[in-house]
Amino acid sequence: HTNRAAAEATLAALDGDGHLLVQADIANPPEVQAMVNTVIEQMGGLHVLVNNAGIYEKRPVAGLTYEGWLDTWNKNIQTNLLGAANAAFCAAQHMIAHGGGRIVNVSSRGAFRGEPDSPAYGAAKAGMNAMSQSLAKALAPYGIIVTAVAPGWVDTDMAAEHLAERADEMRAQSPLGRIARPDEVAYTVLFLAYDKVEFVTGAIIDINGASYLRT
Repeated sequence: HTNRAAAEATLAALDGDGHLLVQADIANPPEVQAMVNTVIEQMGGLHVLVNNAGIYEKRPVAGLTYEGWLDTWNKNIQTNLLGAANAAFCAAQHMIAHGGGRIVNVSSRGAFRGEPDSPAYGAAKAGMNAMSQSLAKALAPYGIIVTAVAPGWVDTDMAAEHLAERADEMRAQSPLGRIARPDEVAYTVLFLAYDKVEFVTGAIIDINGASYLRT
């Protein structure tokens, strides 16, 4: 929500017309509700929600003050878990009343393998996974399909600082010898948002280039 210029550039790059830009702080519950309501009012409805807003802070336990510990947990839970939960709730109310929809939550590989440099991040994303699967069960009778994707490292602004420090190590985590491109995550989300794809509800799709495998 802090980079309106980048959002406007993305909006301008979209094909066609009828697009809408709404700015909100996902960690602020009233702003989340207002964002969803604005989309419904100005676009005439809401069929797909992608919970992609999030933060990542490198905050290892060693050397961290208690105040720093509390701060990083509060930020991560408010943004990465509660923000997504609140957006999902607000969207679901409209979807329930209008015959269904799709909710896709962007989680993380760190929810499964652990995040030693950011325990709060890993915990928040694990909570997102549990929320996704709980909502998948709760909302299925209303025609709402809920899924999640769990990327590893992706070549985004969020990863830029880490790439600058340890690019070779990050790329070596995958046998493909690279990290994910943003479009690879986007295409997976697009598949899950497709209205013909229903029986995947509750699924958490890994997008990590075999850097972490689970059964």
